[in-house]
Amino acid sequence: MSDSIPQPQSGASSPAASPADPAGRIPLSVLELAPVGEGQTSAEALNAAAALAQRAEELGYRRFWVAEHHNMPGVASTSPGVFLGHVAARTRSIRVGSGGVMLPNHPPLVVAEQFAMLEALSPGRIDLGIGRAPGTDPATAAALRRSKEGLGAEDFPQELADLLDLLGIEEGGGRLALRRMSATPVAASAPDVWLLGSSGYSAQVAGMLGLPFAFAHHFSAANTLPAMELYRSTFRPSARLAEPYAMVTQSVYVADTAEEAEAIARPARLAQVSLYTGRPRRTPTPEEAAAHEWTDAELRIIEQGPSRPTIGDPKSVLAELTDLVSATGANELMVTTMTHGLPERLHSFELLAQAWPAGSEAGSSAG
Repeated sequence: MSDSIPQPQSGASSPAASPADPAGRIPLSVLELAPVGEGQTSAEALNAAAALAQRAEELGYRRFWVAEHHNMPGVASTSPGVFLGHVAARTRSIRVGSGGVMLPNHPPLVVAEQFAMLEALSPGRIDLGIGRAPGTDPATAAALRRSKEGLGAEDFPQELADLLDLLGIEEGGGRLALRRMSATPVAASAPDVWLLGSSGYSAQVAGMLGLPFAFAHHFSAANTLPAMELYRSTFRPSARLAEPYAMVTQSVYVADTAEEAEAIARPARLAQVSLYTGRPRRTPTPEEAAAHEWTDAELRIIEQGPSRPTIGDPKSVLAELTDLVSATGANELMVTTMTHGLPERLHSFELLAQAWPAGSEAGSSAG
C-alpha cells in the first residue's frame, strides 16, 4: 500500500456543494461508447463515433471521452488507448480522453506507455480518466488480466500510485519509482489524470490526491450528491490542481419535440432492459423499439433503475440539466447519448449546444 494514497474512510464530513451559475454556464463535454446498432458493424460504429468527435469539436464541446467496455455486442468502445489515437488525428483542438480506462484490467506500465504516446503525439489534449471497476463480467475481467491478481479493489490505490509515478506526476509515490521506471516515449507534458467513480470511494481518493473527479450520474444518481460532497471535503491542493474540479455525466436525448426525443431514446432503453435481464444485445432499430410491447416487469426495470436519462425538447432538457448543475455544483457537464443511428445522435448534440448558455467556452478549467 502506498503511503501517499491513504485508504478512504467512511463517515467523512461533507460541506455543502459549491454554488453553480444558475444559468448553467459551464463547459459541455461528450462521453461516447460507440454504440453498435442492429444491422451495423463495429467498424461502422467506430467511424460514426469519430464523426461525432469532429462535429462536437465544431460545436464547441470541451472534451470527447471514450469508455472501456468488454464482451458487450452493442458497444464497440473496448480499447480507449487505441481509439483515441484515431480520434485525436481526426480532430485539432478538442481534448480527447478515456472515460475511462479500467485500471484493474491493465498493468499500470501498459496504460502509462499508451497515454504517454498519445500525449507525445497530441500534446496538451489528452485526458486519462481512470476507473476501478472492470467494466465487464468477472470471466472477461479474468481473461483480460490472465490471472486473478490485481482484480481486487484493495489493489487500486497501489496501482494508481504506480501509474502516476510512471507518468512523472509527483503525487504518486508508488513502488515502481524505486525501480527507476518511467513511461516512454517521454513527452514534454503529461496527460491530465482524472478519477472516475459512481460511489464515494473514488471521490475521496481524487480529493486526497488533488485530482479532478468525474461522477457517473447517468447510472448512479442516488450517490451523486454524497460523492460530490466527499470529494470537496477531502480535497487537498496539488501541483496540478489548486481547487476541486468536478464533472458529472448524464444520459441526454434532445430532439425538436418531446415526442421525437422519446422515440430516439426508446431503442437504448430497450437495450438497457435486455442488459439488466442478462441478454445484452445491439441497440434495436427505432422501428423495433416503437413496435415493442413493454411488459410490466420491463417497465419496472425502467422505473426502478438507478438513474433516469434526460429526455425532451431543448427547453425542457436545458431546465433539467440546469437543475442538475445547480444541485451538484459541477464545474463541467459530460453528456452521453446512445441512439441507433448517427444522425439522431448528431442532432441531439447540436440542439443541446445551441440551447446551452455559453456552450463550452465558459466556466473553470481542468486542462
